[in-house]
Amino acid sequence: MSSRAQPHHLALDAKALREAVEAHQRYLAGRSGGRRLSLTYADLSHCTLEGLDLREADFAGANFHGATLARANLSRGILFGADLREADLRRANLGRADLRGACLRGANLAGAELPGCDMREGRIALQDKLDGFRILRHEHRPGELNYAILSGANLAGAQMAGAVAMSSDFTDANLSNASMAGAKLNRAVLDGADLTGADLAGADLSGASMKRAVLTGANLDRATLDDVDLSDVLRAPPEVFLVDNRPLDQVLADHEAYCDTGGERGAVIDLSKADFRPMRGLKGRKLTALVARNAIFFGLDLQSAQLQGADLSGSDFRGCDLRDADLRGAKLAGASFTRADLRGALLGPLTIGDGRFVRTDFTRATLRNADLRGAQAVRARFLEADMTGANLQGCDLTDAELEV
Repeated sequence: MSSRAQPHHLALDAKALREAVEAHQRYLAGRSGGRRLSLTYADLSHCTLEGLDLREADFAGANFHGATLARANLSRGILFGADLREADLRRANLGRADLRGACLRGANLAGAELPGCDMREGRIALQDKLDGFRILRHEHRPGELNYAILSGANLAGAQMAGAVAMSSDFTDANLSNASMAGAKLNRAVLDGADLTGADLAGADLSGASMKRAVLTGANLDRATLDDVDLSDVLRAPPEVFLVDNRPLDQVLADHEAYCDTGGERGAVIDLSKADFRPMRGLKGRKLTALVARNAIFFGLDLQSAQLQGADLSGSDFRGCDLRDADLRGAKLAGASFTRADLRGALLGPLTIGDGRFVRTDFTRATLRNADLRGAQAVRARFLEADMTGANLQGCDLTDAELEV
């Protein structure tokens, strides 16, 4: 008499799932009756687990096909070999999660937190009474990210060596120091992605779009770059940036002197297209009315900088620290503030006379995943601005021009 093989995934009713999740909440809180959630090989397809705290839970081999996990906390969770095809994981926290062998084909991970997660290929062998051990197979290959959406996701330090992510969307994603050696990224979209220090040795990027990507310190040895769009990529900064044969720090010192003395000393020079990165930081500097269109400030510390009335149109402020900076009346049309920290920044109107003021202008600016908590943006212009994923909690937008 033969025994039947165990099915790949085990059915779980709504009541059992609810009780298991509640026990996990008690486990996380250290309360009596708590039990760590372990739903290995469970069938959770199309389930709704949105916003739940599922830290450290074990979902090895589970089926999440089409499930809703948006804003869920899955940090340090075990998702080894899980089927996450077409799952909704927007803004979920998967920090240091074990995603080896997980299938994420078509999953939506826009704005998700995945720092330090392990997304390398892996396979699960299940014990079978008839066949001994057999490989748990997904409809598509394990470790697959094809067609996944990871726009604005934080993948800093992620382990993605050998990952298959063809035609995936990494627009404005943070891939700094990620290990992507040998990855297949054919036709992937990496526009604006931060690849600082990333290892892409031997990766296949043929047909990929990498417009405005940051490649400082990236390892592209033996990478296939056929038909890759590398327009406007940001590479390593120069050791010294010269303006009319003078170091940038001297030019800025003259500008500050001009501001301090009301024009009696110093001078104002047009610094459009200047690369400010050699300055390391501009914290607290007096740069009122600075003219620096299409300039590069990427990743700089500009905390409490005075930039009232400055013309910074088209400039690159991605990842900048602009906490408490004074940008009243600044021209910021077309500038990029992706992942910038603007908490407490002054973005309101600049008074220039009795009953006269100049508004801060963010027209067509990019503020994807920017942090504007507590910022003062009264009457600011955000026409055609991309504010996808921006944190506006406590931001004063009284009379601001926002497109609905």
